[in-house]
Amino acid sequence: MGVLLLLLLLQTPVAEALVEPELCYVLDAILFLYGIILTALYCRLKFLVCRASQQGATKEKEENIYAGLSSEGQETYETLEIKRS
Repeated sequence: MGVLLLLLLLQTPVAEALVEPELCYVLDAILFLYGIILTALYCRLKFLVCRASQQGATKEKEENIYAGLSSEGQETYETLEIKRS
């Protein structure tokens, strides 16, 4: 798709006015913007993966804290015995 677009641009009369250095500047600008976009997407992906792994680790820690506790077999309220001397 991009190659076809580039060939169409090269065949137009406007492209005839461009000499070799100007064409290189245009291509450099396109590659520069492409690099910035890819870098931003890569950083966003790394940030999302890092945040997801931190949330998963937090959930695992919370589950491990309460792992040994269970309410089975325990009464909700136990009566206290008062010792009289």
